[in-house]
Amino acid sequence: MSAKLMKRGLLFLLITFFVLMPFAMKAGAEYSHQKRFVYDGANLLTEKEVAKLEALASEQGKDRNTAFMIITVNGTDGKGYVQYVGDFYDEHAPGYDKPHGNTAILFIDMEKRDVYLAGFQKAEKYLDNNRLDLIQDKITPNLSAGKYFDAFSSYIHLSHDYMGYKPGVNPDNILFKWWFQLVVAIAAGAVIVTLMAYRSGGRVTVNARTYMDSNKSKVLSESDVFVRQTVTKQRKPSNNNKSGGGGGITRGGYTHSGSSGGKF
Repeated sequence: MSAKLMKRGLLFLLITFFVLMPFAMKAGAEYSHQKRFVYDGANLLTEKEVAKLEALASEQGKDRNTAFMIITVNGTDGKGYVQYVGDFYDEHAPGYDKPHGNTAILFIDMEKRDVYLAGFQKAEKYLDNNRLDLIQDKITPNLSAGKYFDAFSSYIHLSHDYMGYKPGVNPDNILFKWWFQLVVAIAAGAVIVTLMAYRSGGRVTVNARTYMDSNKSKVLSESDVFVRQTVTKQRKPSNNNKSGGGGGITRGGYTHSGSSGGKF
């Protein structure tokens, strides 16, 4: 190979390197900003469980461009859980691809047995107050039973799944369940096959009027009797474990959604 060709090849490699380097750096930043997802200050998890949750949060977060975080503490130094989570977001600046970015947080205070969930940026929109309440209700039984790893895993999976639905849609609506759609499809298929089989056998032309003489047959009498009407009212039960929450604004000015909060 001539020296001239070698120089051209080297020049081409240098140009390619400098053109592609900014894109590579940007792509790397997207996956490297949030390196820690579990802050287990209450020591509820083993090292192995923490590692599994970190890997799960990283995997699921990449799919939704959101940092799924878990915070456990033994006391909040007098702060309410909403303020504590807000201050954490302000001070630690978590996020999937940038500081103060897309973040969902599950917060546990073992001292007061409080549980609270919050969503920031994209998570505020796709994990609104109602969806966070649904997640909280589903993981609370495991929290109460001391199955913290199971509860935290469910939180990550549910948050990931719920963010796959358009905002404002109830992700627990039976119409979105695959098994319900399968049952409907099977039932519809059965109805179509039955109708086809019925029509293929010919139509029945004889009915009750075939042998009735309309000139001699008539209704002798008709009457309606109203007996009574009863209306029963029942108070909708309330969850006494819920205690406020519902999102807000951090002291740093970041808005967020939030679950109703509660005990476990």
